[in-house]
Amino acid sequence: IILNLIGFYSTWQKTKLNEQKLKAEVMTYKYESLKNQINPHFLFNSFNVLSDLIHEDQKLADKFLSKLSELYRYVLDSREKELVSITQEIQFIDSYIFLLKMRFEDKIIINNTLKSLENQSIVPMALQLLIENAVKHNEASTENPLQIDLKEEAEFIIVSNKKMAMKSIIHSDKIGLKNLQQQYSYLTNKNIEILDTSEKFEVKIPLIQS
Repeated sequence: IILNLIGFYSTWQKTKLNEQKLKAEVMTYKYESLKNQINPHFLFNSFNVLSDLIHEDQKLADKFLSKLSELYRYVLDSREKELVSITQEIQFIDSYIFLLKMRFEDKIIINNTLKSLENQSIVPMALQLLIENAVKHNEASTENPLQIDLKEEAEFIIVSNKKMAMKSIIHSDKIGLKNLQQQYSYLTNKNIEILDTSEKFEVKIPLIQS
């Protein structure tokens, strides 16, 4: 009986340690997510665009500021949440895409066919991370605009872009994507699927039943 109790206690300790480790990893993800998603460079660039608009188009500047406020309000509201509804994420992405288009104009084409889906959830800012990665790691110009596609297919949301080599290569350890995969492994048995070829980069994010 004593040996059984010792064995049980040892197993229980290991289980608790694993549980605490998992919680720590999730908290690390949340911190990295908030830190990496809406980064200071994006904020700096957004204020530069806003500054130009104030002198050129007051009405458009007001709209830009409103969208920027919506974006950061969503970040603050969702930072403690593991999941948000797909409807909320789409509204957030619409604001984010608007800001990107104001900054890059015709250098970026974003085809977003996502629609609100009942009882479906997603990790907050997951789509923004993927769009930001596409912008960060690909060349974009008026002659050769970067095209990013967002669509829903068989309980997955797919974010894809055609690869466009940059003149100066930016090193990436893909921490943001790894953190996202880790978060999904904690929340569901569905895996994030990644297709990385010489011409295309595609990520499939599983939708989670609310």
